[in-house]
Order: sequence, then C-alpha cells, then structure tokens
Amino acid sequence: MLASEQTWLQRFETHLRDERRLSPHTLDSYRRDLQTMVQFCDQRQIDRWIQLSPQHLREFAALIHRQGLGGRSIQRRLSALRSFFRYLIREGILAANPAQDIRAPKTDRKLPHSLDVDRVQQLLDSPADNWLEQRDQCMLELMYSSALRLAELVNLDTEQLDLRQGEARVLGKGRKTRIVPVGRQARRALQAWLQVRALHCEADEKALFINRKGTRLSARSVQQRLKRWALKNGADSRLHPHALRHSCATHVLESSADLRAVQELLGHANLSTTQIYTHLDFQRLAQVYDQAHPRARKAGKR
Repeated sequence: MLASEQTWLQRFETHLRDERRLSPHTLDSYRRDLQTMVQFCDQRQIDRWIQLSPQHLREFAALIHRQGLGGRSIQRRLSALRSFFRYLIREGILAANPAQDIRAPKTDRKLPHSLDVDRVQQLLDSPADNWLEQRDQCMLELMYSSALRLAELVNLDTEQLDLRQGEARVLGKGRKTRIVPVGRQARRALQAWLQVRALHCEADEKALFINRKGTRLSARSVQQRLKRWALKNGADSRLHPHALRHSCATHVLESSADLRAVQELLGHANLSTTQIYTHLDFQRLAQVYDQAHPRARKAGKR
C-alpha cells in the first residue's frame, strides 16, 4: 500500500475523532479493522484504494472467515470499511462504495447474559469489609439501577450526579448524552460512598469512582473487582459488568413491557437493538408455558 493511501487512513481517523467525535475505544476498533484490510491489499499487491472491487471485498470476507472470525466480527469489519469508503467518496477519491452490498455470513444472535432478581439481590446486599469493597458495591448498585455501560461508569464524574433529583447525566456511545434514573438504593449507596471517597482523593478529583491512588478507576480494574466480588459472594465467576446492565433492562421490561422506555434507558439509537430483550422475555414465557399449559406438559407430569 502506497504511503499516500496510508495518509487517507490517518485523515479518516481525524474525521472520526474530530467530526464524528467517537471515543478512543471506538477509534482503536476502527484502526484495527482497517489495518486488516491494508494487510489484505499488500498480499494482493493492491496499491490504491481506487483499485478495490466488490470481488476483492468478498475475497477479504471469505479469508477472515476461514481464519476463524465469526459473523458478527466480520460484519463489524465490513461496517468499518463501508464507513471509510463513504468518506473517500465524500473526498472525491472513490466513485462508488465497493463494500456496499457485501454481507457477512449469518450467525446465531447471542442473548445477553443476565441474572434473576434473587441473584442480583444476593449480590448487592452482601456486606462490604473495607472502603474499596464499599466502592465496588456502590458501582454494582449504580450499574444495575441505571443500566450503565462499563465505559459510562468509569467516565462518570461527581458533577454529573444529581442525587436530589435521582438522576445522572452520562456520555454514551457516539458521545451522546442521556439522563438516566438513579434508584433509591443506588442513591443511598452513592451518598455513603461520596463521604468515604472524600477521604481518599484530592479535592479537585472529578472521577466518581477512584482507585487506591485516588485517581480514576480503569475499566479493567472494574472487571477484576467485579469478578472478585462475585467469587466472594458465591456468584458466577464469569460475571461481567454488562450482565448488570442486561439484568436491569430485562427486569424493567418484564415488569413494564415498555420497550421504548427500555430503549431510552439503555441509550440505544435503534429500537431493533433493544428488541433482543424481548427474546429474553419470551424465553421466560416459554418456560412458564411448558410447565403450565395442559397441552404442553409431558405425560408424566399431568
């Protein structure tokens, strides 16, 4: 790949950062995905972006599929390429998008892992033995109360909380801001945590959740602490932060059946993304049906 073609990747990254205001994490994903295409071009001795054809993109998708990449990962890479090629069209480099009609192989949609209400209660009601565990418990309460993503949790500042109104202002995907409710138990945990937090950080520290050094807690540290908390309290050691977000969405949907409200809570741009929770709810309905309906029960259970 010619150096001038690599320059367009750098310009595209600047476009994503400055115009579309994507997060550093999303920028890293775009960068990795596009570099796989650069490697493919080098192997095929394709020097210019204008030389790429839909057939090349089909070969690329087939290649990474043979290398073991799943359908969702392939679709993500194709999506990154479509965005890049749209940018090149805007800049007058390409006349058409060679990835426009290329689709990844279909894979079964994986349902999000969630906990039942009793398991969540057990997890959240366990006593904390020190100030770090009190912080962890507060994080769990807030993630479950407000269905926060991991990145939203660690980037939260104290000034974004309004405990009197019971709400928080979070910065979600695409740098979109939304207001989420903070429940009674989470407010109580936050009030107690803010008093403890003040003893372990400088007065000008903005981060709501801090580490031992008094600075912002990292996403990786949250994952590790949650695993530790789960092991301590007899929960599934595979428990990850998103399980609490999924559990919140599932429990709200089960109680209200209001998909639009859950969409707002989660910060999904499209309702179709939220609709996966209706599959979770249907699974529960199917289990109840199989156990209760006289024409669905097995003969031995009648």
